[in-house]
Amino acid sequence: MKKMIQAGMIAATAIVITLSSCSKDPVNEITTVEKTDSLVVNFSNSSSFAFFNFKNGAVVANTDSATTKWDFGLRLTTFILNSGAYGPGNAGAILQNNIYSSVTAAPTTGYAYDTTTSQKAIKDGSWYDYNPTTHSFAPKAGQTFIFRTADNHFVKMELLAVDYAPFVGPVPSQLIYRFRYTYQANGSVSF
Repeated sequence: MKKMIQAGMIAATAIVITLSSCSKDPVNEITTVEKTDSLVVNFSNSSSFAFFNFKNGAVVANTDSATTKWDFGLRLTTFILNSGAYGPGNAGAILQNNIYSSVTAAPTTGYAYDTTTSQKAIKDGSWYDYNPTTHSFAPKAGQTFIFRTADNHFVKMELLAVDYAPFVGPVPSQLIYRFRYTYQANGSVSF
């Protein structure tokens, strides 16, 4: 009888160990992607937009402008989204007056879209301060962009700086936008 009890306890222990060791496969577990990146933009209102994809963390070629391969585009200080007037995607944006680290979830509603070329989700001048003396601009402090991507994932982004380089005469030839973002790969609104 004592051996049966010991055998039962060993079997029960083995079952508990087996069950407790079962967990989600870390290879298949999807987490958020946090990254600091940059995007080079020509210093001209007539140049092509520079396109960016959050999922891949990469610049997208202009030849893919009619696809859902990009989420937002920049030209000088103008943001466009892959939706409505500019692309076949479902990208939307909300500009919040919140510190980046305090944004822990994306809203489920309230996104603005580029409905026409003159009705943009991100209004020019809404995200930067312009200095008329130096003719320079800088991202406004304490603002976080919340994006729904072209393929319906959520991202929070903060513009860190806009650098000018290199100069051709008195005018820079390019702008370098530096930003950090958190991309939610599994479709959740949580960051």
